[in-house]
Amino acid sequence: RAALSSMAIALPSKRITINLSPADLPKEGSHFDLPIAVALLAALEVLPADVTESVVSLGELSLDGTLVPVAGALPAAMTAAENDCKLLCPSASGAEAAWVGDTQVIPAATLSEVVRHFTGQAPLIPAEPGEVAPHAATRDLRDVKGQERAKRALEIAAAGRHHLLLVGTPGSGKSMLAARLPSILPALSPAEALETSMIHSLAGLIDEGGISRARPFREPHHTASMAAIIGGGRQARPGEVSLAHNGVLFLDELPEFARAVLETLRQPLETGEVMIARANAHVRYPCRFMFIAAANPCRCGYMTDASRACARVPHCGEDYLGRISGPMMDRFDLRVDVPPVAFQDLDLPASGESSSQVAAKVAAARRRQAERYAEVPGVAVNADAEGEILEQVATPEKAGRELLVKAADRFNLSARGYHRVLRVARTIADLDGSETVARSHLAEALSYRLQSALIA
Repeated sequence: RAALSSMAIALPSKRITINLSPADLPKEGSHFDLPIAVALLAALEVLPADVTESVVSLGELSLDGTLVPVAGALPAAMTAAENDCKLLCPSASGAEAAWVGDTQVIPAATLSEVVRHFTGQAPLIPAEPGEVAPHAATRDLRDVKGQERAKRALEIAAAGRHHLLLVGTPGSGKSMLAARLPSILPALSPAEALETSMIHSLAGLIDEGGISRARPFREPHHTASMAAIIGGGRQARPGEVSLAHNGVLFLDELPEFARAVLETLRQPLETGEVMIARANAHVRYPCRFMFIAAANPCRCGYMTDASRACARVPHCGEDYLGRISGPMMDRFDLRVDVPPVAFQDLDLPASGESSSQVAAKVAAARRRQAERYAEVPGVAVNADAEGEILEQVATPEKAGRELLVKAADRFNLSARGYHRVLRVARTIADLDGSETVARSHLAEALSYRLQSALIA
């Protein structure tokens, strides 16, 4: 009433009933303000009803008639496009919604502009997509002294979207290595960027309508709740696993996370989606991400250093890493020990490949996988391959198969572990530019996997 009064439009003094159907779906949020106002103006014959019926609108309405942006403009535009409708939204949300491209987005700053647009007095100019946020990596792999095996594991994980666990003493560089993972990941494709941005739009994380082509890198603190990680709350909002979709979820100090929180990750890691089931909402979010974790070998952190280890070695290590269940540990494709770097090595000049060099090899491997799985629905990288597809693309040579069978029998690899070794070996072969999986590729894949099997 206040907004309409500011426009010199008087509502009837009698009670006005607004029907928000369906009745069994709870409604809350300020984005209903604008559609209610548009419906009222159409009922008062201020706006032509036949024109507004083909328009989807959302936005918060201030007392003076100003339209305030709300979260979720991008998925709303997707829905409008699917129903052959236009989208009416606040001006600040227009650049974000315009990324859909299949529907006309009408941005308005005030309710008065909405009236003038639909009455033909002053038509509004359709919104244009916002700027693509630049992807500038400020951290380089060459900054890390030593740790060549861990760098190689990062390269393999990035090339095939494999899950990686880094275990090492405090200060050995686990977090530093993980922080440089985004610098070697390929940029999001246009379809991936739009899909990821839709989730971020629901969470209100898109700034000024800009969409980033950089892959998400989420690193929640170990005190994060289950709802924060998986998603939930009153509005069943997406959690960290969904915000990391098409990107990386990094959990530092993995054993410090609550056991129940870690166990809830098991199903999303396998299925690539999560169902948020609450009393008033059931929402399914995608969450296909690369899982990177870091952990100390024990509570004191110095189990491998006899001069600094506590008196409970090795039981402290068993108890500490024992917080990570066997099924969760089995889901890590690669497990790498990160030893401490000698003080003398810190003074040496930077060595090894730079992030740009590694990123080029990762991109080449990803292109090979994209060509290989171009006709396979639901499979984009080697980590997605399973069943007959995995057997077709990752069947090793005779010598490699004998090695894999012996390792699986000796170390009691699970069926999941067996297949994950094949996927990692296929990725290593892609990095080498090989069409077949050789014995050397399997040997390297097993060297990362068997450490994980021994801990589990």
